[in-house]
Amino acid sequence: MTTLTDYTQQLFADRIGGSTFGLKEEIFKFEKIKRAKKAAIQENPTTALIDLGVGEPDAMADRTVVNTLSKEAAKPENRFYSDNGISAFNEAASRYMEEVFQVSGLDPETEINHVIGSKSALTMLPAAFINPGDITLMPSPSYPVLATYTKYYGGNIVQMPLLEENQFLPQLDQLDEETLKKAKLLYLNYPNNPTGAAATKEFFEKVVAFAKKNNLIVVHDAAYAALVFDNEKPLSFLSVPGAKEVGVELHSLSKSFNMTGWRIGFIAGHPKLVKAFATVKDNSDSGQFIAIQKAAAYALAHPEITEATSEKYSRRHELLVDALRECGFKAEKPKGSFFLYTQIPKGVEGGPTFTSAEDFGQYLIREHLISSVPWDDAGHYVRFSVTFQADGEEEEREVMEEIKSRLQRADFIF
Repeated sequence: MTTLTDYTQQLFADRIGGSTFGLKEEIFKFEKIKRAKKAAIQENPTTALIDLGVGEPDAMADRTVVNTLSKEAAKPENRFYSDNGISAFNEAASRYMEEVFQVSGLDPETEINHVIGSKSALTMLPAAFINPGDITLMPSPSYPVLATYTKYYGGNIVQMPLLEENQFLPQLDQLDEETLKKAKLLYLNYPNNPTGAAATKEFFEKVVAFAKKNNLIVVHDAAYAALVFDNEKPLSFLSVPGAKEVGVELHSLSKSFNMTGWRIGFIAGHPKLVKAFATVKDNSDSGQFIAIQKAAAYALAHPEITEATSEKYSRRHELLVDALRECGFKAEKPKGSFFLYTQIPKGVEGGPTFTSAEDFGQYLIREHLISSVPWDDAGHYVRFSVTFQADGEEEEREVMEEIKSRLQRADFIF
């Protein structure tokens, strides 16, 4: 007799594993990190784990933004579905793009649409553009969601390695003609996760020309675009002439305004591309809570909130770079984001050798109670984040001194 469990096992979609779904345990990178952290804490209950692997802000949203949410949430007119968003948020986003990125003239009605976080937007875009056999061009390493959903819709992925010798910019001229004939989407993300690299206007100009030549849609994930340091000006892909003709840009308040759990951002760019996205979105959700959109509109009108956060991250990056260099690492301060990406050592004098960043990341947790995120996609690197827990500059320096103290117990070989 066939049981319920027996027949449901044959009904899962191939994209998530088909009939083998749930039958074999696959331990992915972040789960391995989580397990190693738990074990290290249990074995060393008197030593605090220093988490440099966190991929989200360490602080909550600005009090004025929280107050705006509270006030708007109490209004009965904000209780309804927002569908594809409210005009007040789109208008605030248009003004924000002009004030912060000098991108003028974005039509709030046709060239901007709210998103329930960049992640959800990246899941929806392939539904609007990818047919079976189409190709999405993805940097490697990169945030994988657009690639995952491209494959869900029968598309394929071609990876573009991000190498240090190329300033972590993809080499577009190395893509072959057969790939380009089938390519539809080109994903970019600057300042970049995980490398912290920043794009230049000249690079974006090349991207525009490349997209036009090869009939590509550019998806620029600008989640960290406003978090830049050392007098760098925030750079939007849409600020480059012709960019709006070939693509869209995703902005998120998660990183720049410490609003990770609020799930709010926007897509901007070519009106037909935005409309295609909005069509898919309208069939996927009923819009973000109106009170959140109104609080987000308030935040976008106050970019000084992001500027203060950037100053904190800049200071922390300098402290972390100095600490790592004292321990032998070849660390460089990034131009943006809260990520610092550095090559791993070959091993420890008289101790283990490291054949992968994952090996080194596990070692850091076990032996030093320092958590990072390993990347072995294009070389062996670890990503450190400056969103560690510390209240004020004195505590930041204390954390750095503790990091140095722990790492200097090992004689790293580079």
